[in-house]
Amino acid sequence: MSFRFEEYERIIDSADTVRVNGRVNQVVGLLIEASGPQAAVGDLVHVLTGLGPMPCEVVGFRRGAVLLMPLISTTGIRQGSEVVPAGLPLSAPAGQGLLGRLVDGLGEPLDDKPLPAGLVKVPIVRDPPSPFSRRRILEPLETGVRVLDGLFTIGKGQRLGIFSGSGVGKSTLMGMIARNSKADVNVIGLVGERGREVREFIEKDLGEDGLRRSVVVVATSDRPALVRVKAAFTATAIAEYFRDQGMDVMLMMDSVTRFALAQREIGLAVGEPPTTRGYTPSVFSLLPKLMERAGTARTGSITAIYTVLVEGGDMDEPVADAVRGILDGHLVLSRELAQQNIFPAVDILASISRLMPDIAPKRQFEAAGKAKDTYSTYMQSADLIGIGAYKAGSNPKIDTAIAKLPKIQEFIKQGIREQTTYDEAVKSLEALMA
Repeated sequence: MSFRFEEYERIIDSADTVRVNGRVNQVVGLLIEASGPQAAVGDLVHVLTGLGPMPCEVVGFRRGAVLLMPLISTTGIRQGSEVVPAGLPLSAPAGQGLLGRLVDGLGEPLDDKPLPAGLVKVPIVRDPPSPFSRRRILEPLETGVRVLDGLFTIGKGQRLGIFSGSGVGKSTLMGMIARNSKADVNVIGLVGERGREVREFIEKDLGEDGLRRSVVVVATSDRPALVRVKAAFTATAIAEYFRDQGMDVMLMMDSVTRFALAQREIGLAVGEPPTTRGYTPSVFSLLPKLMERAGTARTGSITAIYTVLVEGGDMDEPVADAVRGILDGHLVLSRELAQQNIFPAVDILASISRLMPDIAPKRQFEAAGKAKDTYSTYMQSADLIGIGAYKAGSNPKIDTAIAKLPKIQEFIKQGIREQTTYDEAVKSLEALMA
């Protein structure tokens, strides 16, 4: 009997049998400079310290040195600490067993329970689906929020922004959508949030019912900048897993602004030049790479809602402007409406769903247009009406606006625990504008 050793020789020759480790040269701010490890940008490496292996990611190169950014605190690193390449990029766990669980930006559990068996590892960084593999968005997704379903109907696979200042109710609105939407699964990314707000959102806004059908990815403001960035990609990767199983996924991320701030920290640390308001070029290249991964694919869909902080109502600040150009619509939450106790505080004149004409029935679309037109008429004459200078009967259009304004405001308002269906929202809107 003769043996053919050629195939075995080929496998041995092609195998990477040598691992080249490195050493830490210096630590400067957020960066670790090392020499020696053979690794590519995006690869995971471990710095061996007295406190155990420290996970880091390769973020660049400079004058022959490898630039690493830690995924945990740099405490324990010494000059000369050994750097061991893992040989793989970061991945995250995914599967049905994650439902109802809280994980950090790297996919590790935060609720003091081990991860269940049977989960699979999915790459955090992944290319978006090909434009030609995406199905058109033609089917509405019921959110259970009356103003959203009635006036700004969104479709399965649509990407929507919530533009809001702090304390105007964006977290409450996200909780309502998570509890009431008809999506199969929720994946919620809390990026750069305060620790107190995380627990408050989980227990108050999301609740047990919402958590039961959700995976929550958390990276609080005290976590390293790289972990905050990775949290957004981890949440997206988990959503992609469920989408690839044929499910309709609701991906919610709070907030894109803090994601951008974290990437700015990274960019400045590696030497990128600051541009508008100190943001580095990588911020604006990373935003579409993140958001384009949501949407439809050959099977399933990811409907994505991203919150954007617009302090002072500046809708033209760099992140808000960039995000608005990527998304398929936006909701603007108004502090003035919130002060009038109108929640959700949606400014219906400043908000838009670009896909609503393709999704909503003609009668609903026309009724929504009439509601916005009526509200606009009132707002244009609000000063005259407020000081009593307008005389009833002078303008029939204004008279109609005055009569219908309270009803429109009641349509917008919805209790936190109030449940409504898409059909109920449409019927109420059509009856209101009849």
